[in-house]
Amino acid sequence: MMTLAKEGTDIDKEGNNMQITDVRVRKLSKEGKMKAIVSITIDNVFVVHDIKVIEGEKGLFIAMPSKKATDGEYRDIAHPINSATRDSIQKIIMEKYEQALLEPDTVDAE
Repeated sequence: MMTLAKEGTDIDKEGNNMQITDVRVRKLSKEGKMKAIVSITIDNVFVVHDIKVIEGEKGLFIAMPSKKATDGEYRDIAHPINSATRDSIQKIIMEKYEQALLEPDTVDAE
């Protein structure tokens, strides 16, 4: 696993000073749409695991951690409550994912 930190990245555009203080990217080597699994730390006190980097028809995007409900649909376990925060989190994760692609470290096979 690779640790990629971006200290002090403000992700809340409404003045709440929430910051992503650590980003960990685990690249996946298998063929398929899922390219990486990411964990982010917020304000050095709260971690969100299992954020997925997925290759879709329109390019890469993130999927927040989810679980399968009894009706067969997947529901997010943790997610931003507004689009500005989601966009900021996605931008930070994509920057770190792109950096991780350039590094010749071990790739997990999942």
